Amino acid sequence: MIQLIVFLFIGAVLFASLLLLARRSSRPEGGAETLIAARQALKQLQTSLLPPEMVDRLMAVEDFEFVAFAAPGPVNRVFRRQRKRIVLTWIHQVQHQIKSLRRFHLGAARFYARLSFRSEVSLAIDFASLLIACRALRVLVWIGGPLAAPRMAGATAAAALRICEVSEHALAFLNAPNPPLERTLAS
Repeated sequence: MIQLIVFLFIGAVLFASLLLLARRSSRPEGGAETLIAARQALKQLQTSLLPPEMVDRLMAVEDFEFVAFAAPGPVNRVFRRQRKRIVLTWIHQVQHQIKSLRRFHLGAARFYARLSFRSEVSLAIDFASLLIACRALRVLVWIGGPLAAPRMAGATAAAALRICEVSEHALAFLNAPNPPLERTLAS
C-alpha cells in the first residue's frame, strides 16, 4: 500500500512538471521582443541616463550651495527632497535598464553574440556587482541624500557604460547594413 502511495505521488509530481512545461511561454529565448527591449535599454542608458554630464549634474554640490545661500529654509528643504527623489528615480531607471540588458544576455545573447564561457561568466559577475552597487547607492542616497555618494554614482555609471559596450557588441548584428538587393540577386 505504501508503495502505491509513493508511485502515485511521483506520478503526480511528474504530471505537474509536464503541465508546467506545457504551459511555459512559447516565445523563443531570442525573440524579437527581447531584442527590441535590449536595444531600447541600451539606447536609453547611453543617451540619457549615463552620460557623465548627467551624473555630475544630478550630484552637483553647486546647486545645493546656491539654494542654501539664496533660498529660505522651506525652499531649501523642498529642493533637497525633490533632488533626492530625482536621484532615486534615476537610480531606479538605471537598474531597470540594466535588468533589461541582463535578460537579453541571459536568454538571447548566447544565440547571437557568440560569447565565450569566460566572457559570459565575467559579464554575469559584472551584472551582479552593478546591481548590488545600484542597491547600495539607493540606500546611501535614501539615507544621506544626493550628496552622500557622488563618487559611487560616477563609478556605478562607469560600470554600467562598460556593460553597455559589451551589450552594444552583442547587439551589433541589428545595426549591420543590409546588402544591396542587386548583389543579393546576382549571387
